[in-house]
Amino acid sequence: MAAFAAGLLLASGCAANNTSSGTATVRIGLIWPQSGVYKAIGDDFAHGWQLYLDSHGNKLGGHPVTTNLVDEGDGRQAARDGIAKLTDQFHAEAVVGTISSDAVEAVNPVVTAKHIPYVGTGGRPDDLKNLDYTWDTSWQNADAGVAIADYIRTSVHGSVYAIGPNYVGGYDQVNGFVDTFTKGGGKLANPGGKPTWTPYPNITNFVPYLNQIATSGAKAVFAFYAGALGIAFVKQYAQVLGGKIPLYAAGFTTEGAVLGAQGAAADGVYSSLNYAPDLDNPANQAFATAFQQKYNATPDLYNVTAWDAALVLDRAIAAAGANPSAESINAAISKLGALDSPRGQWRFGTQHTPIQPWYLRVVRTDGRGRSNVVVQTLTTLGS
Repeated sequence: MAAFAAGLLLASGCAANNTSSGTATVRIGLIWPQSGVYKAIGDDFAHGWQLYLDSHGNKLGGHPVTTNLVDEGDGRQAARDGIAKLTDQFHAEAVVGTISSDAVEAVNPVVTAKHIPYVGTGGRPDDLKNLDYTWDTSWQNADAGVAIADYIRTSVHGSVYAIGPNYVGGYDQVNGFVDTFTKGGGKLANPGGKPTWTPYPNITNFVPYLNQIATSGAKAVFAFYAGALGIAFVKQYAQVLGGKIPLYAAGFTTEGAVLGAQGAAADGVYSSLNYAPDLDNPANQAFATAFQQKYNATPDLYNVTAWDAALVLDRAIAAAGANPSAESINAAISKLGALDSPRGQWRFGTQHTPIQPWYLRVVRTDGRGRSNVVVQTLTTLGS
């Protein structure tokens, strides 16, 4: 099985590297959380990225690469400091990273002004305007909520309570659900028919909000929390409302390292996401096997989006000529066709995000332990 996986990984690399090969070193700036509530996600990104480099001889597009990692932290100021370092001191030819929408909004105008391609690995604000140098291997923030809204509306007989964190990523994620859900005729159980917003990032006690849900008459809850907030929310939800009101969520709420920390509290939580480790395709079989061997862990979406960022740059740098520049790499990204990803084949849509399927998942134990297991395909988004 190991040899089979290695063969597939090398085969995917051959397709990427068949246009050019050179000795010019390409500088890649990385910006992921190394502190704060999303640190575990930052670690996940780094693992996916490094696995790709390890399996391709630390080269992208046939060229050696050097990287510089800066801390995204919890939002804008750390991201502003980090992107300045990557562009003004490190002189990156491409930038990869971020999880939070606040960080995207800090990075996007800088890379746009300096004409440096930026391959985002996490949440992308839905109202981002200038996309000339911004590409995402991840998702637009509203997608997870949009994808599951009609399923919840037709499966839950009664009103639904919507809740999320008070920042742009929370607004986009939750409102993506709310807008689609209510347009289809669904009713919110929240007071005034508007979502409930909790402080961000400094909140540890969700019990007062959960007590409000308990008396709201809600038949189900839709929530978005990630990282440390996802751990606290799901654990406290199980204590206060477990077995009483079913929880549906944007998949980030139970994705990655948080699931292990949530433990049995996450059992039975339904979510929507664009990846699950049990997807049955050759690229995922090879990727999941190689990831398990290197890290002794089951891969998650964050590993995949960082892997795919490396894949995008591998293909683009290969097509950018003997001496790749930021401009030639960006032009090559714009011409990329379909990519064979662990989540399934995808290509960039008009919004520079993947056209990709979204899956309904449920947390339960399988042969590998507790996991987000695919129930069905919900829809395809991103065109």
